[in-house]
Amino acid sequence: MIQIRRVFTHVEEIRHEFGPETGAPLLRGAIGAVLTNPYAGRYEADILPMMDALQDVGLDMAQRLLAAMGVPAERIATYGKGAIVGAAGELEHGALWHVPGGYAMRELLGWKGDRNAYAKGQAEEKTGQPGNALSIVPSTKKVGGPGAALDVPLTHINASYVRSHFDAIEVRVPGAPRADEIVFILAMTTGARIHARVGGLKAEDISQWNGLR
Repeated sequence: MIQIRRVFTHVEEIRHEFGPETGAPLLRGAIGAVLTNPYAGRYEADILPMMDALQDVGLDMAQRLLAAMGVPAERIATYGKGAIVGAAGELEHGALWHVPGGYAMRELLGWKGDRNAYAKGQAEEKTGQPGNALSIVPSTKKVGGPGAALDVPLTHINASYVRSHFDAIEVRVPGAPRADEIVFILAMTTGARIHARVGGLKAEDISQWNGLR
């Protein structure tokens, strides 16, 4: 069921945005895997088998992205995910990425919950501690043609309402997706927006209770 044609990785380093240069550059990375869509061109009522099949893909992509960024997991401060579905597919096919993509990054960063319970629609047991990717991974998806761009949202890994870390990264894979393909995307960064200064809760003020909300 899983046939990967291409894997595209992008890492950027931001030193400043017109203001003074920061001490450590902000790293932003994204990875996109181009897969054949087994449901392209037809309506399939039960698409959950692909969600299960994507779990190993998610774990591999998360590990590849972290390696490409060249930092330890403790440096990752924000994350996000997305999908671009080729024209012969439907938007719902992109939604298959929610569990395998999101929980792959959360587990990589130390979350201790139960993603299988989430996949079955049961209550999620939040057993993590601060610093363990407690926040839901923000997501977006669209149907698009080859070379379509997607703005993947990014929020803080432990409290999605940390204003300084609200961000997005544009991702496009040249020549993909074809009509019968899907591009599944993961994204991570090492910090807040450069020169963030619009107030709100600060990352260093996050408590365990903040993260669990």
